[in-house]
Amino acid sequence: MCTDTSTTVLSETNGRAGVITLNRPKAMNALNLDMIRQMRRVLDDWAGDDTVDLVIVRGAGERGLCAGGDIATLYRDALEGGGEGATFWKEEYELNHAISTYPKPYVPLMTGIVLGGGIGISAHGSHRVVTDDSRIGMPEVGIGYSPDAGGSHLLSRAPEGLGRHLAYTALHVGAAEAIDTGFADVYVPQERLGALVEKLCETGDAEAVREFARETGPGFGADRPEMAEVYSAADASEVLARLEASDSEWAAKAAKAMRRNSPLGIRVTEESLNRNLVLDLAGTLTQEFWMSLNMQRHPEFAEGIRAQIIDKDRNPSWEYASLDDVPADVVSAVFEPVDGAVPPSFGNA
Repeated sequence: MCTDTSTTVLSETNGRAGVITLNRPKAMNALNLDMIRQMRRVLDDWAGDDTVDLVIVRGAGERGLCAGGDIATLYRDALEGGGEGATFWKEEYELNHAISTYPKPYVPLMTGIVLGGGIGISAHGSHRVVTDDSRIGMPEVGIGYSPDAGGSHLLSRAPEGLGRHLAYTALHVGAAEAIDTGFADVYVPQERLGALVEKLCETGDAEAVREFARETGPGFGADRPEMAEVYSAADASEVLARLEASDSEWAAKAAKAMRRNSPLGIRVTEESLNRNLVLDLAGTLTQEFWMSLNMQRHPEFAEGIRAQIIDKDRNPSWEYASLDDVPADVVSAVFEPVDGAVPPSFGNA
């Protein structure tokens, strides 16, 4: 039965499962504050509902689970002084953490485009499913920002520094790479997803995903050893130098992406990933909250969104010409608390 009358987040119980469907297909199910609040209310209700054994999360339409946060709204808020962003990020990050500690299996179907905030409502779940058309990414440095929604926590822990590949380039990856970097657990062929949902609803047993899972092969294929060597560099400048010195096609593509992205965003991301190594998810989300507020106040954020989303000229005018031009004190200031802002609360975390 339907338990939510909203058109942007649909929720229903089906057999032993609770099913949440993000329902903004024309916007690739981008998250706004109302959707975050609806998801949280539904999850809180189902946590104590004995008729719900697990939760399935999926996206409406053919384009993907979720393209991230509604950055057009955050752009307008930035131009008006940034009052609403603090509320959005606080409640988004509290939802991300609640998903990571949810008392029941949480099964996101990471179909199609899953970016940024879409990672936040999927990749902290317990049984993360990718499929043939999955395109996973953290594209924030392309808009003068830095990975958030707990994505920087996952990036910092990816094996052999491969999270830095996703973080610095903002490139999307497929199912095998998503599993390799720790953003997903299993690959299920697209034509089997319907049967998987039926089985989950019928049994309430999240381990059914293993029955439908198939092998994907190694993530990044034959390029992986060189990638591991490149991203073992001491800092982002050296990473770019190694990419530019390589004759590999993947390295040329990665170097081009890094040169296109925000130098400030990359430097902030580098610092974020370094700091995350000693933080748990709650600590990372708190750090991301201060980063988000400070980055939204910086001209880089509005300029990046303008170029990519508003005017779509794809020609941002970044504050700094290169990675080496970004002052260290500017980067460190991004992580400082903002007076008057209330950070997310994670209960007993």
